[in-house]
Amino acid sequence: MTATALVDLVVLDIAGTSVQEGGAVYLALREAVEAAGGRPDAGDLATWMGADKREAITALVCCGVPGSDVPSADRVETIYTDFRNRLLDAYRRRPPVPVAGVPETITTLRRHGVRVALTTGFSRDVTDPLLERLGWQDGFVDAVITVEDVPAGRPMPYLVFRAMERTGTADVRRVLVAGDTTRDLEAGTNAGAGFVVGVLTGGHDHRTLGAQRHTHLLDSAARITELVLPADR
Repeated sequence: MTATALVDLVVLDIAGTSVQEGGAVYLALREAVEAAGGRPDAGDLATWMGADKREAITALVCCGVPGSDVPSADRVETIYTDFRNRLLDAYRRRPPVPVAGVPETITTLRRHGVRVALTTGFSRDVTDPLLERLGWQDGFVDAVITVEDVPAGRPMPYLVFRAMERTGTADVRRVLVAGDTTRDLEAGTNAGAGFVVGVLTGGHDHRTLGAQRHTHLLDSAARITELVLPADR
């Protein structure tokens, strides 16, 4: 471990933080929920940005439908499958790309002994093809944690804790958590991370992220090295 680095682990959200996918995830989510009879508005969708997608579907399918019952697990799974298929189709038609500068930032952090983990509200069957398209499999990062690896997604802190476990990181005060949604910031705060960083490349703007507890706001996760590595790196 390089002594001058201020953290041992950087935990990055994927869509909107590390990867630019043009909002395809939220379009696919809205379309799948609407096809199932839900009528969520933009505010409803914003509330569930960064969440476990099955949890989001459970809530959103009732939006705008007075008197609707909470959907059964089987119905949620059916809607989730539709969402996943729509999203993967969108990714095939318009492949996601890394947020500018983020691959270089990940490489620089790891060269300085800082471990890097990716976390996501996606399931593994969405995450793995996405990372394969980017060429980010096979050790590009130290760990990839999906919502299926934890008891509950954001804003619970378990994705952060599992990333610590997988990377052998002991001190949460030496962890940086970064994401583009309020749920990312809530999860980092709930975990007790030393750095909780909002980035402006995804779902929420400066005002929305700024209203949530955080330590820093950046225009991009590519600038994380400025926070945690020495200026003479």
